[in-house]
Amino acid sequence: MPENTPQPPHNPPRPLSRGDKEVLHVLKSELSLELNNIINYWKKYTPDEQHGGFLGKIDNDNRVTADAPKGSVLNARILWSFSAAYNLKPDAESLAMAHRAYEYISKYFIDAEFGGVYWSLDFKGDPLDTKKQVYASAFTIYALSEYYVASGVEVAKEQAISLYHLLVDKSYDADKTGYMEAFTRDWQPLGDLRLSAKDANEKKTMNTHLHVLEGYTNLYRIWPDAELKKQIETLIDNFCDHFIDAKTNHLILFFDEDWNAKSGTVSYGHDIEATWLLLEAAEVIEDHGRATRIKKICLQIADATTVGLDTDGGLWYEYEPAQDHLIKEKHWWVQAEAMVGFFNAWQISGDQKYLDLSIANWAFVKNSILDHQNGEWFWGILADGSIMPGEDKVGLWKCPYHNSRACIEIIRRIGE
Repeated sequence: MPENTPQPPHNPPRPLSRGDKEVLHVLKSELSLELNNIINYWKKYTPDEQHGGFLGKIDNDNRVTADAPKGSVLNARILWSFSAAYNLKPDAESLAMAHRAYEYISKYFIDAEFGGVYWSLDFKGDPLDTKKQVYASAFTIYALSEYYVASGVEVAKEQAISLYHLLVDKSYDADKTGYMEAFTRDWQPLGDLRLSAKDANEKKTMNTHLHVLEGYTNLYRIWPDAELKKQIETLIDNFCDHFIDAKTNHLILFFDEDWNAKSGTVSYGHDIEATWLLLEAAEVIEDHGRATRIKKICLQIADATTVGLDTDGGLWYEYEPAQDHLIKEKHWWVQAEAMVGFFNAWQISGDQKYLDLSIANWAFVKNSILDHQNGEWFWGILADGSIMPGEDKVGLWKCPYHNSRACIEIIRRIGE
């Protein structure tokens, strides 16, 4: 591990009751075991021994689709997860898996001619969808930075810095601020900017900006560059000025290039995820003024998110205010972010209700989201408690990042 690597700051510990200490001890033990289970699943089932790297698709019964495409987001998240698990508790197997992911990304996903990363490859490693989605490059920055901490491989740090410069050069809106969503392989305008079919085709999106902020924050830990700091400051301000709706304390998901809102959908998982990622960014760059402002916003958003909680502790997926329609699905990643976001709100405020919400959500995950037979977490459940049909256990979007990160974050915070 590189010497003098800045570690992520967290809120100062609050005085704990004996009961809280016992609860946190149990929680840390359970999440440590679950982190091992997640990492071991990805070690055992996902390496592609025939074509290299990692398999692109596995279903709930652990059946492999051998010719499935390989996504840049999935592979970056695999790299981050193995690296972060190693950085929490070093072990040779996790580092070896991180090396495997890094080498595959470097060889196949990074576009040596035009820069950036391909959106997807075919199962043999040949470029499939060559568009440059800023979201994918942001996750690659995030993963390369974490891998550098684990491995000390200087080239990985240089690759992350290069991707950062590329995004600022090709995607950043120097006039109005913010990042444009997507481009062709050679960074020309693209007609269809969407991450997925469910997204609006708009030029600036909350989701991409959140993960650009996340990637830049992790890069700053290993490369505290002044211009990078300014970019992080601007991204935090973008959230405060545009993405966070001051009237509802929910996030606005889509904008045009002039920052005109284009969506009313409420995404409960993104709401609660943004709280702790925004505070983390302000703390990592040691911006105490922004951190103080964000702490207040964290509690406001956390309170707004509680509207999406069910009586079983699970957090619903989305709400459409215009139709007064609640999408009654409980996705795995939404629960992972709720665990961290409510825990973070408790650390900020000392209010027991937030710790109770975090622990209740973890209890829901144990009861309804963990696959106790085949391993890992189900994609999600429906309102009647049944498993959502036809979804991946491993896929372009189903990855080890949200759930392993939730475990890692809370383990670290309890340890501190």
